[in-house]
Amino acid sequence: MGKYLIILFVNFIFDNSCKEIDEMTQKVASIQAPVAKKEVKELSIHNDTRIDNYYWLNDRDNTEVIDHLNAENLFTKHSLKHTETFQKDLFDEMKGRIKKDDSSVPYKLNGYWYITKYESGKDYPIYLRRKEFIDAKDEVLFDCNEMAKEYAYFNLGGISISPDNSLAAFSTDTVSRRQYTIQIKNLITGEVYSDKIVNTTGSSTWANDNKTLFYAMKDEVTLRSHKIFKHKLHTTSEADLEVYHETDETFNTFVYKTKSKKYIVIGASSTLTSEYRILNADTPDEAFAVFQKRVNGLEYNIAHYGNKFYIISNSNKATNFKVSKTDVNKTEKAYWEDVIPHRASVLIEDIEIFKDYLVVNERENGLNKLRIISWDGEEDYYLPFNSETYTAYIGNNPDFNSNDLRYGFNSLISPSSIKEYNFKTKVTEIKKEQEVLGGAFKKENYNSKRVWATARDGVKVPISLVYRKGVQFNGTSPLLQYAYGSYGSTIDPSFSSIRLSLLDRGFIYAIAHVRGGEYLGRDWYENGKLLTKKNTFTDFIDCSKYLIEQKYTSKEHLHAYGGSAGGLLMGAIINMNPELYRGVLAAVPFVDVVTTMLDDTIPLTTGEYDEWGNPNELDYYNYMKSYSPYDNVKQQEYPNMLVTTGLHDSQVQYWEPAKWVAKLRELKTDSNTLLLHIDMDSGHGGASGRFESLKEVAMEYAFLLDLEGIHG
Repeated sequence: MGKYLIILFVNFIFDNSCKEIDEMTQKVASIQAPVAKKEVKELSIHNDTRIDNYYWLNDRDNTEVIDHLNAENLFTKHSLKHTETFQKDLFDEMKGRIKKDDSSVPYKLNGYWYITKYESGKDYPIYLRRKEFIDAKDEVLFDCNEMAKEYAYFNLGGISISPDNSLAAFSTDTVSRRQYTIQIKNLITGEVYSDKIVNTTGSSTWANDNKTLFYAMKDEVTLRSHKIFKHKLHTTSEADLEVYHETDETFNTFVYKTKSKKYIVIGASSTLTSEYRILNADTPDEAFAVFQKRVNGLEYNIAHYGNKFYIISNSNKATNFKVSKTDVNKTEKAYWEDVIPHRASVLIEDIEIFKDYLVVNERENGLNKLRIISWDGEEDYYLPFNSETYTAYIGNNPDFNSNDLRYGFNSLISPSSIKEYNFKTKVTEIKKEQEVLGGAFKKENYNSKRVWATARDGVKVPISLVYRKGVQFNGTSPLLQYAYGSYGSTIDPSFSSIRLSLLDRGFIYAIAHVRGGEYLGRDWYENGKLLTKKNTFTDFIDCSKYLIEQKYTSKEHLHAYGGSAGGLLMGAIINMNPELYRGVLAAVPFVDVVTTMLDDTIPLTTGEYDEWGNPNELDYYNYMKSYSPYDNVKQQEYPNMLVTTGLHDSQVQYWEPAKWVAKLRELKTDSNTLLLHIDMDSGHGGASGRFESLKEVAMEYAFLLDLEGIHG
């Protein structure tokens, strides 16, 4: 605000045209940061009482709450008004790199080629198929641009094609709460049947009779997927038969069909335990059979091939997982035979089964590796990748009989590509490489590398870096440090055309592969959750200190970014070491850890106990309370901050960042910027259009660049 007052004062002294200053500018000069009222709320457990003065914000139906959120948006808009032209330029720049009339690489399934395309000037995808031949006439399945016209938010969920290719079960979400409505479309006539199933996960799968559809239902309050139903074509959802109910509130359930099309599978999983049930897809009215009953701590996944099931599991202390096989009629763990044994240095992440080959997605020393094994035992080798900051992954391979492996590859400086490797000829063909439009991007203008910081407990933490050549490592370069660090989710070093808007303006971008992910294997995850969660935070801070010590940046130019559980990370580090950071972006941040984890009516809470702990138990309560960002806000200086959220967020409720910002405003002792932006139409993933979401990124980038005095 001070900047605006100075501008207005200078105009008043030196320019008689001050009288012509428009009404909006006068409002900018006078607007103040919203101050949320305080209403004492006592939260007591374990003979301990916490005071939450902003608990009242937990009510989206309260007009006073909505008024406060609108006031926050107005304050943010006016505080960033001087960057609006820059934001538009950034938006146009980022949008300009993206191909407007783009399409996916076609894949063949059951006699049809399937394609997703975007048309110039349109925000949403169009789903097509072509019968038998790749150059056959387009058959439009769904045009999401037409479907989205009446909604501020629109998302087409899972599309499930019936075995006879005549029907498509599809799902839509028009609120952004991830509560999908399933409908059925006749692909021959174009008719959408009256069948309508609400409050689902969005995915569904057909039995082989072309008239029975299985799907997962959500709990209305917690949004936990807790029941599997069976729907018969041309009936009402009220007549649907419940075939499975997951009563354990720490588990979610889901349903799918094996790649072989032989089995319908019901899965149930918590953070640390899984269980599956199987049913012959030809006999949908029979009962499901348990594959291997749940055992606390046993995680496994299954894939069918011939008369065998192949299993990825951590059975018998296989921390980094192993691959086993068993007969289709003897699926209990006692019958599992090892195919690929456990290795302490190699994490098995996924497998893909083909008629003649098994493909294994492994991770060693943080790097993805694709291993090819022939079923006849004659071949066992890895596809070559020559980099230390790349990402490789198994792509979409629905055709069981194919001799081609489709996989994805990119790096921090290499645009994403879809490749096809032929098992027989050993030849790799690039099917598509991401085009970066505008003419300015050249791979050779950028460098990437991996460095290792030493954490306070002596552990080496990897950091992936990317920057434009010519950047100086003398402490003057701005640097944006990103991390996630939860749920074993690994943030691989991947390409982003959007990120170029920072790199081309002198920023260095760093991904800190902190504990809590699985970048260095399963132990890397185990040592960053529950009662070791603080390792995630201290790893990030120690990476920051390393980057400063090595002159990649300095405290005056270091910025941090994280979203969701990564937003929790942001909240923790600024409570612990706020002096290290000039600016912080916290997107949909999970910051009110204790209160949320004590409220089992909030979506996803009970399923998170294995990740964060159950605060109904004293040890977990005390540990959570010691790092929970909201509970640990104190009177001290904080960095400049931009916090974003969505009113309809089902993952992290909007009131967490709203309360956090209110408390920060109350207690922080600095005059640094603190802004909250709430998307009143969206949820956890932001806006639904492919370009609309770039507007928020442009705002975030403008915020950071403005802090660095960069305005063009």
